[in-house]
Amino acid sequence: MSDGKRTRAEERIAELDASPAALVEQIEQLREQLLTAEREAEENKTGWQRAAADFANYRRRTEQDRLANLGLASEALLVKLLGVADDFDRAVSQLPAGLQGEPWVEGVVAIDRKLRAVLESEGLSPIEAVDQPFDPQVHEAVAQDPTDRVPEGTVTSEFQRGYMLRDRVLRPALVAVAKAPAGAPSSQNTDNATTDQQPADAGSTED
Repeated sequence: MSDGKRTRAEERIAELDASPAALVEQIEQLREQLLTAEREAEENKTGWQRAAADFANYRRRTEQDRLANLGLASEALLVKLLGVADDFDRAVSQLPAGLQGEPWVEGVVAIDRKLRAVLESEGLSPIEAVDQPFDPQVHEAVAQDPTDRVPEGTVTSEFQRGYMLRDRVLRPALVAVAKAPAGAPSSQNTDNATTDQQPADAGSTED
């Protein structure tokens, strides 16, 4: 039986304002709290998306840097292998005729072919040089060859073979380039001009 005192729960219920105006105010407060929570959730989502995009960009840059470093390391190794290929070139080109056909010589030539196959499999290809017009993008002139046997500006000899790595120059070819001898007509003249000058050239030779 109650002694007239109210419980704590009853006191809290009594304190509640159940009037329509109070309920409307509470609803508005709840609505504002919901809107605030939604804004915070959207901001958190945007921040997470930005962080995820930044991380994806970081991973992409890291992978690009890794591949670039691997590419540089591969190029450095290929350049070193080209030095070995140069040694094979010199050995084979200077091989005495009397040794051709010897088993050990054939073995050396076979190793050279295998090395060339490895270089080709890595995307290397030799640069055309001798008898080609001089191209400063793929050739490096280290000497001039005074001659009228070929047009001026033609590569007459190759001191070191050049190589392309896919679509760019890994090492230019070191070459000698034809230059018209002193007093000779330029080989870049037209055929008619050269023909017209032949008598004059002959007279100059007799002098």
